[in-house]
Amino acid sequence: MLSKKSILITGGTGSFGYGFVKRLISKKIFFKRLVVYSRDEFKQYQMKNELGINNHQKIRFFIGDVRDKDRLKMALEGINIVIHAAALKQVDTAEYNPFEYIKTNIIGAQNLIHSCFETGVEKLIALSTDKAVSPVNLYGATKLCSDKLFLAANNIKGKKKIKISIARYGNVMGSRGSILPFFLKMKNKGYFPITHEEMTRFNLSIFEAVDFVLKCIKNLRGGEIFLPKMSSFAIKDLAKVINPRNKIKIIGIRPGEKIDEEMITVNNNCNAFDLENQFVIAETKPAYNFYLKKYKKVKKNFLYNSRVNSEFMNINKLKKNIEEYKLGKY
Repeated sequence: MLSKKSILITGGTGSFGYGFVKRLISKKIFFKRLVVYSRDEFKQYQMKNELGINNHQKIRFFIGDVRDKDRLKMALEGINIVIHAAALKQVDTAEYNPFEYIKTNIIGAQNLIHSCFETGVEKLIALSTDKAVSPVNLYGATKLCSDKLFLAANNIKGKKKIKISIARYGNVMGSRGSILPFFLKMKNKGYFPITHEEMTRFNLSIFEAVDFVLKCIKNLRGGEIFLPKMSSFAIKDLAKVINPRNKIKIIGIRPGEKIDEEMITVNNNCNAFDLENQFVIAETKPAYNFYLKKYKKVKKNFLYNSRVNSEFMNINKLKKNIEEYKLGKY
């Protein structure tokens, strides 16, 4: 699929970008060129050294921001496949800096779409989040708007061959700023701060996220949202596994925070299809007609959220995942 293809990943020094580059190198995928596009030169420096790719002949690092359309267009010359991972993501920070999130997550998305149109990109997959589903916070609202821009772009591309889709998933266990590394740091503090005692989250490893996105790139038709079938866990169970002697300290929900993660609700399941290892929400008419011929739609009252998920992790499974994370396998 990626053989002899040139790939660019925006926000390429984030958790996903790091895992993506590492995965491609370990799998010995013979891509033509890989461009890591991000605005943080220090993270690029760290990534080069940690992965040992300072002099890799096919990997290039571009300093740039998705807010800068001219720089984007320059970086996209000769690129076949784009993975859009760049975003401002901290929920509570978004509530106090709304327009900065709008400039990156929405205007940046539109800049990328136009730049891809102008440079002949073949496939564009944009990474989304559960928070874009029935959003209750500014971050989720910007990602919902961003997703709509990417999906609608399929309707205005004219004769251009580009196909644009969304890959949406939930909590990546062990990613930068996530709950697992934070709890591990708090292991010997005597308590775990939890915002709500009933809070649940989906679970996905960074390697599972990367493989999921690679699968999406292979199968996308344009105009659909891909969702992996994931397990879930309770935050308080995670705390118990890491240190059962620590007390639980309820500190209250942060601005814009949800108790559960949502992926498919009753309000948006009418276009949802159940594939073997994933769900697809077909947002455009051509995509809907394609999936309707080949796959079964989800049931009328189907919900896919972290609380009612059929794949809910028990204590033993959580223990195994934490050990794998410590060993760098998760």
